[in-house]
Amino acid sequence: MTQAGRFSAPSREQILSDIERAFSEDVGGGDATAELLPAESTARATLTCRESAVLAGRPWFDACFRAHDPRVSIEWFFDDGDAVPADARLCEVSGRARALVTAERSALNFLQLLSGTATTTAAYAAALAGTGTRLLDTRKTVPGLRLAQKYAVRCGGGVNHRIGLYDGVLIKENHIIAAGGIAAAVAAARRLHPGLPLEVEAENLEELDQALSAGVDRVMLDNFDLASMRRAVNLAGGRIPLEVSGNVELATIREIAATGVDFISVGALTKHVRAIDLSLRLHLD
Repeated sequence: MTQAGRFSAPSREQILSDIERAFSEDVGGGDATAELLPAESTARATLTCRESAVLAGRPWFDACFRAHDPRVSIEWFFDDGDAVPADARLCEVSGRARALVTAERSALNFLQLLSGTATTTAAYAAALAGTGTRLLDTRKTVPGLRLAQKYAVRCGGGVNHRIGLYDGVLIKENHIIAAGGIAAAVAAARRLHPGLPLEVEAENLEELDQALSAGVDRVMLDNFDLASMRRAVNLAGGRIPLEVSGNVELATIREIAATGVDFISVGALTKHVRAIDLSLRLHLD
């Protein structure tokens, strides 16, 4: 992991892979418009955030510019994870003019998306403040940008659930049906992947009881109402953590936490993202 302020970002190789895909679709064989600028001209650019937000994505932003000008200078005034006021000056970028205009769109795309993810996460995390319930993300991410969005969730105060299908077993409805029941599915998971965390989705209290009897590590309460959540907490009795999933909104998340569950997973953190409004203005030297 590389360091970006207070948070560990994905590896340099992963970030470079992300930006290479971005440049492949945006720059292609070359920036035809940037060729209008003198090859050796230099410029400065000021990045402004036009709305209040939580910043995330600096490593991708920086890598976009350095890919086109290794000698570019970037001076940041905020760290990832910082709450940024509207109209704040985020950073100053100096380097070859052609490089700045070519990298601009991809750099802003990463920063506005990831800051949007962090900002949404921060709003949900604030709603849970003081409850002891932790906010989880999901696998409902932009294809190809999962590690980037998972990083942004951490910047916003959330906690990452499993990264993919390989680092945890989550037995859901269709797995239970195909395996022949919760007990059979759990037994197979323990046999095949004894070192992985094991979670089972329960759609009712009867399935919760079956999961508890099977000895799972965590149970996901899928679309339980508040009364059923409270009964589930009593039934579990602190033996394993309980996670709530499904139909969670910002307006309801605190009352869900009040039932005593340990985690609440919210797909909207990474799925329903509105990009933050950013502006990069160039100044020729």
